Amino acid sequence: MTPADDKEKIDLIADHIEEIIRLLGEDCSREGLLKTPVRSAKALYYLTSGYRADIDAVVHQALFDHDGSRIVMVKDIEFYSMCEHHILPFFGKISIAYIPDGRIIGLSKVARLVNVFARRLQVQERLTAQVCREVGRIVGAKGVMVVCNAHHLCMKMRGVEKQESTTTTMDYVGAFADDASLRQEFLDLLKV
Repeated sequence: MTPADDKEKIDLIADHIEEIIRLLGEDCSREGLLKTPVRSAKALYYLTSGYRADIDAVVHQALFDHDGSRIVMVKDIEFYSMCEHHILPFFGKISIAYIPDGRIIGLSKVARLVNVFARRLQVQERLTAQVCREVGRIVGAKGVMVVCNAHHLCMKMRGVEKQESTTTTMDYVGAFADDASLRQEFLDLLKV
């Protein structure tokens, strides 16, 4: 996608946001709202950039041969996403562990992979599963386990309005699915 295509899409989104603001009862010509439709469109476009990301390009040249390591873990990767039900933010931390099978991935690429899936309209359960499966696919790991803990503004700002609630999701495949002691080892590492 070219910058011109991006600009055209942002302009179209801004037109719709301006109409939404009008429908809410606001005057888009007042000083504080003059540039809001474009700023909001740019923010929304950025927050959904995962749709336009090429996963293989994200991890390009960051796979390395490696014979050791029972578990490789990247802990507390912060993320920001948008709930697909209300288009309100949810945010938190994801911890990922995998058991290499001859290859490892650059650590920063694990965080970038989280961003690819977080920067979409999402539900936390799917985000957790997508990250788990994609790490396994890319690395060819013997097993992968992912734990995600998040705050959902759709539960804090509207609806039940529960300010202290968090949601935890977990997914695992391969050796982690087959061996409860490996799952426990991962959960113990989360406490360190």
